[in-house]
Amino acid sequence: MAVLHSAPKFASNEGVKDALSKALGDRLVEAREEHGEILLTVKRESVEDALRLLRDDHEYQQLMEIAGVDYPEREERFEVVYMLLSVTRNHRVMVKVSTDENTPVPTVTTLWPNAGWLEREVFDLYGVVFAGNTDLRRILTDYGFEGHPFRKDFPLTGYTELRYSEDEKRVVYEPVELAQDLRQFDFMSPWEGADYVLPGDEKAEADKEDDA
Repeated sequence: MAVLHSAPKFASNEGVKDALSKALGDRLVEAREEHGEILLTVKRESVEDALRLLRDDHEYQQLMEIAGVDYPEREERFEVVYMLLSVTRNHRVMVKVSTDENTPVPTVTTLWPNAGWLEREVFDLYGVVFAGNTDLRRILTDYGFEGHPFRKDFPLTGYTELRYSEDEKRVVYEPVELAQDLRQFDFMSPWEGADYVLPGDEKAEADKEDDA
């Protein structure tokens, strides 16, 4: 006769947060639970040690992702977020550090080989530099691309455009130019007095007539 075993009970998020906070010690800046996820903020210079501890002593074996976030109003405008998975515990945590445009973040390619490509993505899209990454090149944007397109102050048009030049028989890069005729319109916006009612605005027009 088969014996049924109940699923293992795991500690609550609050218990896990407290245990990880104690283990990280003075490497930790803040620990909190947000949207059902444990979020640990650590000191930038301690991130490699902190992630090694989580991997080796607390079974967060897999680095699933490294993401960047841009807060232009902050002195240290960038956050780098590491998403870890424990296969044995079926649990995830997020670890983050803050930095600015000129201060490198220690690489974690010493811990996970896949961090090489993930750090290249954050470098390419945000301009965050990872000290110790021996192959920190762009990975998503094209050769010759200027700027970092996920920064909040990056213009939607970019800084350069490319086209194939028949004269030079090659792809050329040129500064973005917006023709003036693209900025002028020969029609009136419906919000500026058009003499027709847009679909869905019938009720608003009826209310105007009732008020009159």
